[in-house]
Amino acid sequence: MGKSRLEAFSDGVIAIIITIMVLELKAPHHATLEALRPLVPVFLSYALSFVYVGIYWNNHHHLLHATHKVSGSILWANLHLLFWLSLVPFTTAWMDENHYAPAPTALYGGVLLMAAIAYLILQRLIIKSQGADSILKKAVGADWKGRLSPLGYLSAILLAPWSSWLPQALYVAVALVWLIPDRRIEHMLHGQEAGKSAP
Repeated sequence: MGKSRLEAFSDGVIAIIITIMVLELKAPHHATLEALRPLVPVFLSYALSFVYVGIYWNNHHHLLHATHKVSGSILWANLHLLFWLSLVPFTTAWMDENHYAPAPTALYGGVLLMAAIAYLILQRLIIKSQGADSILKKAVGADWKGRLSPLGYLSAILLAPWSSWLPQALYVAVALVWLIPDRRIEHMLHGQEAGKSAP
């Protein structure tokens, strides 16, 4: 099976997720800058969640760029990832509505943790389908970022009952680690294309 439908569907779902999140930014009733002050925490949460969804979109693009064929298990793994990403708007809104209370903050981390696990499952299934010598396998290597992220989310979840700002700091830190798209796959693909074009 080709990957074009998978890419198009995933892009559509991610676009809808971002649209749902921005709808939570309600315009104030007063036309003063002071009226925007209560929206600052909501905007910061939106920005963080937007960055996370954007990170997944960027890296998902690179992941599929290194994929030649799509199996049924890859389709389901992709849906599994999209399921967890689709919960980001809900957990973001719940966290905002309750001023970063422990339970919503922990649930936000739980969704991020499950999305990270779902991404790793999708990545492993693609590698398995492409073979041990695949570009993706060579590019991913030890995948320290993929292994470190779940630990960051788990730490934030455990810290949520004791602190309101430490979990947020961990969520930001993990996002910063992933902010730049995975260049390893890009470099491997460019290297392969250069090899094919060489006489």
